[in-house]
Amino acid sequence: MSTAPVQGAPTAETSVPAGAPPRRRRSAVSPRLTRAQYLTTAVLGFVGLLAIWTAITLSGLVNPLFLPSPLAVANALVGQAANGQLLEDVTVSTYRVMCGYLLATVMALPIGLLAGSFARVEAVVEPIMDFIRYMPVVAFVPLTILWVGTDDAQKFLIIWLGTFFQQVLMVSDAVRQVPSSFRNLGATLGLSRLQILIRIVFPSSLPRVWDALRISLGWAWTWLVVAELVAATSGMGYRITQAQRFLATDIIIGYVLVLGVLGLVFDQLMRAGGRSLFRYQKGRS
Repeated sequence: MSTAPVQGAPTAETSVPAGAPPRRRRSAVSPRLTRAQYLTTAVLGFVGLLAIWTAITLSGLVNPLFLPSPLAVANALVGQAANGQLLEDVTVSTYRVMCGYLLATVMALPIGLLAGSFARVEAVVEPIMDFIRYMPVVAFVPLTILWVGTDDAQKFLIIWLGTFFQQVLMVSDAVRQVPSSFRNLGATLGLSRLQILIRIVFPSSLPRVWDALRISLGWAWTWLVVAELVAATSGMGYRITQAQRFLATDIIIGYVLVLGVLGLVFDQLMRAGGRSLFRYQKGRS
């Protein structure tokens, strides 16, 4: 059966006129935005979300008890800030997040580094990490209260449980992505396995490890609120619980927004740190 091209259909020989420059295919991914374009687009996105929220509340479709207006939420936050409650809650919650998160990070980095470098360590560590990370952290809240009480140690433990096991797996995965040629170079130079690990493998994996730590910081904030919703006497999660009892949805939404702002600030700080530390990487966002 003949397979000649259909008359008039473009072929490899006829699709581009002789002497004409080759056509440039459009990239499947749009070109990167400049910093100013990115910031402008991001601000417009938030403005659009605020406009939708305002329109819904002004339309009267939703009872203000369930969805207060942006102005009501702003007034509630101003009141909390005026009496010093907001600053106190933010300070306490930030302290708890950073302590629990840093504890998990300090423990996860060496274990993840070893699991990503040595197959026998991986065989021991990863199944255990995979097994535990699927257990809901919320289910551990009553146990943590029995184990360490209701003070800050319990909050640290909840944050540790929510981040440590994920961090170990993400760090080990980042280490495994280091090209084997790097390790071979170290062996050629006469370095020991420990020297290769410390001087070659870990520095090479740091950009990916940093991204893993940035992602897990967001989880730490999530688990902090879970810890403060139960058996707490201070913090942002505790204040949300108190507001729920009095149907103060303006304070609830206000504190949720503050949590979002705090998370965004910490995320941007981590991004900026990554750009500064690993500026040799092209396309670092």
